[in-house]
Amino acid sequence: MKPKYLRRLIRESVLQVLYAYEYNSEGLDKLLENLYEKEIFKDRLSEEDKEFGTSLVNKVIINHKELDEEIEKRVSNWEMSRIAVMDRLLLRMGICELKYFPEIPPKVTINEIIDIGKDFSTSGSSKFINGVLDAVLMDLKTTNTLNKTGRGLIEETVTTKPNIDE
Repeated sequence: MKPKYLRRLIRESVLQVLYAYEYNSEGLDKLLENLYEKEIFKDRLSEEDKEFGTSLVNKVIINHKELDEEIEKRVSNWEMSRIAVMDRLLLRMGICELKYFPEIPPKVTINEIIDIGKDFSTSGSSKFINGVLDAVLMDLKTTNTLNKTGRGLIEETVTTKPNIDE
């Protein structure tokens, strides 16, 4: 089993906070207080790491309607209520990172969300999540609304289709 990086662990904790908040929209302050209380975080987190996790939780919650609209555009044959809660939360997190975290490369976001989905959701979730996030990324690129700076500018292909003409 490969070791998990700190940002992965933060994203997993964010997912857990969002899951708890999904079922009880009260007590967000308490949930955020407990975000970094796990033993795995002890003396390992910088202020930047803490800011990332807290910001991701807040931006997903604040923008959840817009994020859900982005999901709905890509799953025209599904009602949002039929999408597994974990998948919906992971998609919100992924789209949020693509849109509102300019320093994170898109490939990193998509790979992280897919991998977390493998640990926290169903066996078929990774393909579904990849398809939706890839479609969102392509739309952001096509409309020139992908706002990335610094490390986030690293251009990497998320999915590649072989060119049979070459």
